[in-house]
Amino acid sequence: MEKSTMTLTRRIQLLIDLPANEQKEMWEKLYRYQNRCFRAANFIVSHLYVQEMIKDFFYLTEDIQYKLADENKDKMGIFTRSKTHTTARMVFDRFKGEIPTDILGSLNNTIQSTFSKTKADYWQGTKSLRNFKKDIPIPLPVKCISKMKYDPEKKAYSFNMFAIPVKTYLGNYYSDKRVIMERLLREEIKLCTSQIQLKAGKIYWLAVFEFEKEEHKLKPEIIAEASLSLEHPIVVKANNVRINIGSKEEFLYRRLAIQASQKRIQDGIAYTRSGNGVKRKQKALYKTENLESRYVSHRLHLYSRKLIDFCIQQQAGTLILKNQEDKIGIAREQEFVLRNWSYYELQTKIKYKAEKAGIELIIG
Repeated sequence: MEKSTMTLTRRIQLLIDLPANEQKEMWEKLYRYQNRCFRAANFIVSHLYVQEMIKDFFYLTEDIQYKLADENKDKMGIFTRSKTHTTARMVFDRFKGEIPTDILGSLNNTIQSTFSKTKADYWQGTKSLRNFKKDIPIPLPVKCISKMKYDPEKKAYSFNMFAIPVKTYLGNYYSDKRVIMERLLREEIKLCTSQIQLKAGKIYWLAVFEFEKEEHKLKPEIIAEASLSLEHPIVVKANNVRINIGSKEEFLYRRLAIQASQKRIQDGIAYTRSGNGVKRKQKALYKTENLESRYVSHRLHLYSRKLIDFCIQQQAGTLILKNQEDKIGIAREQEFVLRNWSYYELQTKIKYKAEKAGIELIIG
C-alpha cells in the first residue's frame, strides 16, 4: 500500500541565542560533538565491514562460528548481543561522557541502514568502504529539541538543541520555510530526526519534516506527457492541451550572461587595488558567489512547479517524461549542453513535486 506521507528536508541557518561572550563554550561543544561523530562513524562502518566479511577469512579454523546473531537466540551466533547493538555499545563505551548517547544511537542506526544497502557492492568488490570526513553532520534526534516557539521580538523561531539555545535565521527572501515552521508549531506536520551541519563558521539545521501528501482529484487514466528540450525547458501535453514552460532565451541566455559576468570579474581582479590582501581584491567576486547556481535552482523550481500545476489542472494522475535517456546521452556527448542545461536537477525537482502531489511519475 502506498504511503500517505512523505518527508521533506529544509536547510535552515541557526544562530546561538546567547551574548557574544557566552557563545565560545557552545561552539566548543558543537565542534566536540562533530569530532566524536566523525570518529564514531568510521569505527562503526569498519566494524560492520569486518562482521560481514568474516566468512571470507579463510585462514580461521573450522571451529569458528560466524553467524552474525546473538548467541542467546541462536546457538551458532558469535555475538553477545544483537547485531545492531554491537556497534552501538562499542561507541557508547568509547565516547561515554563526551557526547550524548542519543546522538550516537541515531548515528549508528543511520550507518547500519546505509551499510545494509551497499554491502552487496562490498562483497563484489565494486565499491570501496565509505570514509567519513571531519565535517560530518551531527545527528539531531527529536528528543534533543525542546522549548520550540516563535519569538515576536526577535522575529525568529527559537528552541534548545543539546541544551544550547538557538534561533532561526530565515532571511528576507520568500521561501516556504516560514510556512513549514508555522505548521510545525501548530502540529500539522511532524519533525523527524534531523542533522546539524557546521560550515564556514555557521550552523545549519538540516530539518526533516513528515507531512501528508496533497490530495487532488486526479485520474490515473489521464496521462500527461512531458519532455525536456533545449528550445523549451519543459514541453507538456495532456487532454489535447499543449504548453511550453520556459524558453531558451529566459534560461540559457541568462545563465551564459552570468558566466560571462563572472569571467570579466575574474579577469579584472589582477588590476584592482589591493591594500588588505586577497579579500580586498576579490571583493567583487564574493558578491557574485553562487549567483549562477541560485538562479538555476530558482528557475528549475519554477518550471517544475508549473508542470505539476498543469497536471493538477488537467487531473492527470500519471506523468511520463519521454525519451529522457536519449536526451541525457546527447547532453553527455555535447559539453556545452551538459554544462548549461541541468537535465538531472530539473528531473529531480519534478520527481519530488510529483510525489508530493500524488502523481505517478514514469521516466522513459
